[in-house]
Amino acid sequence: MARDPIATHGFSLVVVRRGRRALLVHERKHGQLWYLPAGRKDPGETFADAALRETREEAGVDVVLEGILGIEHRPLPGSARMRVIYLARELDDTPPKSIADEHTLEARFFSLDEMRALPLRGDDVLQWVEHALAGIAAPLSLLDERRLP
Repeated sequence: MARDPIATHGFSLVVVRRGRRALLVHERKHGQLWYLPAGRKDPGETFADAALRETREEAGVDVVLEGILGIEHRPLPGSARMRVIYLARELDDTPPKSIADEHTLEARFFSLDEMRALPLRGDDVLQWVEHALAGIAAPLSLLDERRLP
């Protein structure tokens, strides 16, 4: 017997790599900590589209997605959370956001050592950046979003 699907909230996170550095955003919310460009996908939007949109909104840069660093699914009471973590590169040489807006305070590229000294929203930032800098990513074709509800 088939069960009814549970509500699943989708989030995209993006590690934008520039050489041995990665892009972080200084968040306006969440205690004004540093984190990866990330956010919830809108209804009808793919995880990839959300990744591109969130990076533009939060960091002020356009990116090209290059791979998938991870896919996480976590059941919650009455719902679930799914996160797709992307590896990306800058589309052009547009500098990251330096003036605060409603999304974030600023965005900058940091080395891993510099990140370790920042107040980060989560330890997962370092993990995903380490994977990105090591080139550990699956192809984008791993996630065929045409088949997702």
